[in-house]
Formats: sequence, C-alpha cells, structure tokens
Amino acid sequence: MSLKKKITIIFLISAFINAILAVFVYTNFIQVKNEIRFLEITDVMRSKTLQLRRHEKNYFLYPDKEAEELAFVHDYISQLEEISSSFDKEHLDKFARQIADYKEHVAVIEALAMEIAQEFETIKATSFEQLAKFAPLIEASFRDRPLYASNFLRNTLALSEDHPLVARPRELQVKIDELRKIGEDMIAFTKELDKRARESAEYGISISHTAILVFFPILLLSGLGAIYYISNDAVKRLQTLTDEIDKTGMRYLPDLPSSHEEHVIKDEVDTLIKKFRIMDDQLTAWEEELHQKNEEILRSKKLVAIGTMASGVAHELNNPINNISVSAQVLRKKLDKDTNIDTQEIVRDILGQTGRVKGIVADLLEFARERAPQLSRCNINSIIKAAYIMASSSVSTSGIRFKLDAPHENVPVTADSFQMERVFVNLFNNAIVAMKGKGELIKLTLKKTGTS
Repeated sequence: MSLKKKITIIFLISAFINAILAVFVYTNFIQVKNEIRFLEITDVMRSKTLQLRRHEKNYFLYPDKEAEELAFVHDYISQLEEISSSFDKEHLDKFARQIADYKEHVAVIEALAMEIAQEFETIKATSFEQLAKFAPLIEASFRDRPLYASNFLRNTLALSEDHPLVARPRELQVKIDELRKIGEDMIAFTKELDKRARESAEYGISISHTAILVFFPILLLSGLGAIYYISNDAVKRLQTLTDEIDKTGMRYLPDLPSSHEEHVIKDEVDTLIKKFRIMDDQLTAWEEELHQKNEEILRSKKLVAIGTMASGVAHELNNPINNISVSAQVLRKKLDKDTNIDTQEIVRDILGQTGRVKGIVADLLEFARERAPQLSRCNINSIIKAAYIMASSSVSTSGIRFKLDAPHENVPVTADSFQMERVFVNLFNNAIVAMKGKGELIKLTLKKTGTS
C-alpha cells in the first residue's frame, strides 16, 4: 500500500470518529436544549398553576373581590391553555384535559354562585326580620362554606330539601370540592412533569458527559496510534532514505561541500531535500571527474596508438638510416687528404644527422616500449653543451649568443643522460624558434651540491 493511501486511510478513520462524535454531541445538545426549554415551560406551568389556585382561594374567601379574583382565574386559565396547546408534548394532553375540566367547573361554580345570590336576595326581602342579623355572614359563607349556609337557612327558615337555597349550595359544595381536587391534580401533575423534565435534562447531560468520556480516549488513542504509525512508518522510511542518500553521496565524493544555499530545515522532508541536493552536487562533481578521467584514458589510448604507430615507423626507418650511415662511413673512409673540405664537411654532417636520426628512432622505439630511465651519475654542464651543439646542427644559430651560466665546471646529477640530452635539445630548438634566430640564450645550472 502506498504512503498516500495509508495517510488517507488514517485521516478518514479519524475524520469518521470525529464525525460520529460531532453528530452524537450535536443531537444530544439539541435534545438537552429541548429538555431544558420544556423544563422552563413546566416551571412556568407550575408557577401559573399555583397562582391560579391562590386566586381561586381568594375568590372563595373574599366576596368583595369576587370580580377581580375571578378575572385573574380566567386569565391564568387562558395562559395555561395557551402553553399546553403551543408545546408539542404527548404527556401535556392530560394537563390540557385538566385545564378544560377546571375551566368547566369554574363556569359552573360561577353560575351556581350567581343563582344562589339571586335566590338569597329574593328570600331576604320576604324574611328580612329573621335574616337581618345573619345576612352578611350567610352571603360570605355561600362560596367558602356553602353547606353551612344551606343548613343554617334550612333550619332558620324551615326550608324544604328541594329549595334552591338548600339544593344549590349542596351542589356548589360538590363542584367546589371537585374543583379543588382538579387543582390539586394539576399541581401534582406539574410537579411530576417538572421532575421528569429535570430528569430528562440531567440524563441528556449525563449522556453527553459519558460520550465525551468514551469518545475522548478513542480519539486520543487513534491520534496517538496515527502519530506512532506515521513516525514509525513514513518518517522512519524517510530517515532510511536520507541515510541511504548520505551513503551514496559519501561513497563517491565525501568531502565535497554543497554549492546550494543553506536550506532551512523544518521537517524530515526538508532534511531529505537537503541531503538529495548535496548528493546531486556530489554526483555532478563525480561525473565531471569521471569525464576528466575518461578524457585522460582517451588521451592515453591515443598516446598508445601513437606509440604503436611510432614503433612501426621507427622500424621502417631504421634500416634505411642504417644504410645511409654505413654508406657515409664507407664514403668517409674513401676520402683522402686532398678531398675538398666542403665535401668532407658534408660527409661529417651526413654522419652526424644520421646518428641524430638513429637516436630519434631509438627514442621512438623506447617510447613505444615504455623503457624505464637508465639512471647514472653524469655532468649536467656537459649534457647541456652537447645538446646545444646537436641543436645547432639542425637549425642556424649564427645570430645566437649562447652562454652557460654555471657556478662550477662539473655539476654532477643522477639522471638518464640520453633522455636529458633530448630534453635540452627540444628546449634549445623551441628557444631558437621563439628568438627567431637572434639574441642571447642564457642557460642557468644548479649549484654543485654533490646530490642528485
């Protein structure tokens, strides 16, 4: 599996866990939010129910505030109806039915109270003397203690059981008891509802806490696992690649400094880039050195080819030159003392040049054979003088003033006298050519040291 795929899989796993946690936390947050909102509603419902019961009690206790307290009762009933209808909860249906039942009983009680009040006003006009002292007390008792008022009127006025002031207060007492029972049920229901809402909110919060406690270690472990995997797989392999690049570069040119600007190292990849650039410089320098060595090898091959060719040419020239030399020697022997001086000079020159050519041919043969120098003790001044004489025989030195600046006549050195002579001959030839046959040629020699 490629490194890209491994990192992608690790990222997708972490992202998947994060997504699950985010969805769960968000869903739980919405649920907790709704539960808290419902808790606020239940708290308001409970508070308004208590206020309703307070005004209900005042309605029965204070006849002089009948209209005001009854208005409050109807107002709180309307508010509770609005709350129960606006909030979509199945368990509020019971509360809505309780409110409707409560409202119905209030209406019945209100109607009965008005009917009783009207009947009492009628009977009070006909029995004024008997009721004059007790009328205010009886009117106050019709809502708070309707049975007491009913029994008192029945006994005092000898009313029948079917009389409205006897039957209606008894009916009113039943409705009041039922109303109070409904009110108590409403308060109990709102308490229970408030308790359940608090438990639901606390449960949602505890679920969030549990989810965090469960998912956080999972995220932590997955993150640590990803870090461990990447550090032990990707980073370690990058480090291995960096070390291999170092070894490759050090194998060829270990001491070569990098020509690149200093690279700012931020991570393992930057280190790898730096090492790769250094290795690139090392390989470039190694290629240049290899190219130079290839050129040297090519030149060596050319020299070998030249040496082979020179050897062949030398072998081909050796026989004609020997013949010329032998013929010149025979000719010199046949010359007598009366022979023209110019002729004798020509014969000597032929022998000298022939000997020089034979030496060159011998040099070529020795070069082809790669002969080692034949070292011996010799006088460098003598070699220089002989070399100048030999050079003078091949080029015109009539305009050259040769001067050997030697501290001593004999300056011994250890060298190959023949090869040294060839070296000085070439030096003199080059110098004479450069001087165009005119000037002063001064040769300095070493001081006499007695060492090679």
